[in-house]
Amino acid sequence: MSFGLYLHVPFCRHRCDYCAFATWTDRLHLADRYLAACERQIREAVADGLPPITSVFVGGGTPTLVDADRLVQVLSAIPLAPGAEVTIECNPDDLDEARARTYAQGGVTRLSIGVQSMDVAVLATLGREHDPANVRRAVQAAHSAGLAVNIDLVYGAAGETLEQWEATLDAAIALDPHHISAYALTVEAGTPLAADPARHPDDDTQADEYQLATDRLARAGYQWYEISNWSKPGHECRHNHLYWSGGEYLAVGCAAHGHLAGRRYWNLRTPERYVKAIEEGASPEAGSEELDADGRRVEGLQLAIRTRTGIPAAEVPVGFVDQLEGLVETDGDRVVLTTAGRLLANEVAIRLE
Repeated sequence: MSFGLYLHVPFCRHRCDYCAFATWTDRLHLADRYLAACERQIREAVADGLPPITSVFVGGGTPTLVDADRLVQVLSAIPLAPGAEVTIECNPDDLDEARARTYAQGGVTRLSIGVQSMDVAVLATLGREHDPANVRRAVQAAHSAGLAVNIDLVYGAAGETLEQWEATLDAAIALDPHHISAYALTVEAGTPLAADPARHPDDDTQADEYQLATDRLARAGYQWYEISNWSKPGHECRHNHLYWSGGEYLAVGCAAHGHLAGRRYWNLRTPERYVKAIEEGASPEAGSEELDADGRRVEGLQLAIRTRTGIPAAEVPVGFVDQLEGLVETDGDRVVLTTAGRLLANEVAIRLE
């Protein structure tokens, strides 16, 4: 059975203009206590019978801001299943050969590098501060350490041309990563991007950019397996598959979300409150919800329809395929999204309720 663990590292040097995640730029002084609290939470979960972990994802924030040896020490507390996938998100400015070797020697198998764009002007529009010249160094360091590499990209920044986006795609492909994620820029409430309508993405431009990514990545040998994710054969992210298949995973760290026995829960949002709870021996949970059987069924279909394998034709509503002609199609006994359907996946998912 697959069972995952998500570990949240909430520290950043700078908050990107589109970011609505639980991250802080003025809390790095808490890093030692925070990582100690995460390690304690993991060890207590192990004592309570935590099963072998098949995939770990360390996200943020910027996990590469904290000491690599200390982070690896936290990860060493996790009871990994044989062949487990262990991923750390990385800022390209931080990743060098020494850090990549430390991760690899500590059991990490995969790095997800936040590139977003290879164009300086586009990065400025997104409020990103990393140097695109460091991306090649970071990817080479990961390759040298024997780590699988994902490159994260974002498309749809205001003013980004198809030529700029194609150049970013070509530069990413040239680095020969095992996996590429390409996410449409979204406007999240409360962010600097939300407060600046002039920088909001254009739907038509994003659709053209998605089509370009679909064509260009396919020609380069990357297979799409989820709306925003492409990989070389055999290099799909297993931790992401766990989410899309409704699997179970433990939440470690502030604001982390977990799923256990049909119950979704989330931890205290701020690092201070999370650390205080763990140090005092209290639960770090802030809230939870539990779907009924029908709710779990619908959610499962809505997640699975996003993937290449789609959903069983026997489980879709009567007339579903006919009503959504051009957006979905049958593939044997499965219903899958067309390329046009991937652009309107949320609308398709609503019809599964």
